[in-house]
Amino acid sequence: MTPVPLRADLAAVAAAVPEGARVLDIGCGNGQLLAWLRDTKGVEGRGIELDPDDVAAAVGRGLAVVQGDADTDLADYPDAAFDVVILSNTLQAMQRPMAVLNELVRIGRCAVVSFPNFGHWRVRASLALSGRMPVTRSLPVSWHETPNIHFCTIDDFEALARDMGLTVQGRTALNNGRPVALWPNLLGDTGVFVLRR
Repeated sequence: MTPVPLRADLAAVAAAVPEGARVLDIGCGNGQLLAWLRDTKGVEGRGIELDPDDVAAAVGRGLAVVQGDADTDLADYPDAAFDVVILSNTLQAMQRPMAVLNELVRIGRCAVVSFPNFGHWRVRASLALSGRMPVTRSLPVSWHETPNIHFCTIDDFEALARDMGLTVQGRTALNNGRPVALWPNLLGDTGVFVLRR
């Protein structure tokens, strides 16, 4: 059976995962990415997810996924237990993003992190012109309904990685699913980073 194609941001994350890697997907949702990685790249994947319905859906796909909270449960994993640790579209919802990033690069040999870029021109324009928090394709719900509590831009994330002493091995900015080379902080609606300690 041919795997269902991934959303562009998940495809960018998947591109950073080598064949046969041991992978931990934090905030794995219903397991779509992990299942795709298992079926196409032969990864040995595990997941952690907060939502019990998503955990059940992921387990229903035959995945090893447990219910847990990335803000509190990552300390239980041993050092370098995985080749790749993924945090896809979840960092902005973390209570303690720096602590979570430290755990990612401790648990995995590398970490792949993706997040919505709040520096994208549509977000800036919406805030400037309407005076209200934006609702865009990559930020589809109102401020009072969003799980996002830590808004960051691609430039913010790069500065944080530098301040934490992390090495950025790769960076991709996407706009409507297409890579952006010029002015990524302004034109990219999503950032995807590969980090190492």
